[in-house]
Amino acid sequence: MLSRLFERAANVLMITMMAVMVALVFGNVVLRYAFNSGIVFSEEASRFVFMWLTLIGALLVMKDNMHLGMSTLVARLGERGQRFCKFVADFGALACCLLLVHGSWKLVVIGMDDRAPVTGVPIGLVYACLPVASAGMALILVHSLWRLLSGRMRRDELVNDTGTAGE
Repeated sequence: MLSRLFERAANVLMITMMAVMVALVFGNVVLRYAFNSGIVFSEEASRFVFMWLTLIGALLVMKDNMHLGMSTLVARLGERGQRFCKFVADFGALACCLLLVHGSWKLVVIGMDDRAPVTGVPIGLVYACLPVASAGMALILVHSLWRLLSGRMRRDELVNDTGTAGE
């Protein structure tokens, strides 16, 4: 229930951010070419919104287990081999996410004293997308590892097979 609410809110947020980006960039282009003026903060604001949009999107893609993966070799292994590979991959990704949370939080704290040159937004707020996304990914990975180690993960979930995605 909470997961669906989070996903719905994240989708609405992403749609809103995309609309803001399109409006800022398109409006700026029209103003530059038609009226020889522009929206001063458009480039900076759209860059900041793009950072948040990308990382929230990556978080949602991870929740749905749709990131690219090399499943050719893992799919040929038996169930025990697949479980081992899933454990190694999830544990390694969790370690990376935790390192990213730690380092990016320090970056956010440092960045709160700096302001963007045009918008005046604290840079720490812009960089906050990093710990938010990496902490969310870490929670997803902890849940995946818990399901794997407790035996609740089905065999068809062990290999990320999106075979027809590119066709």
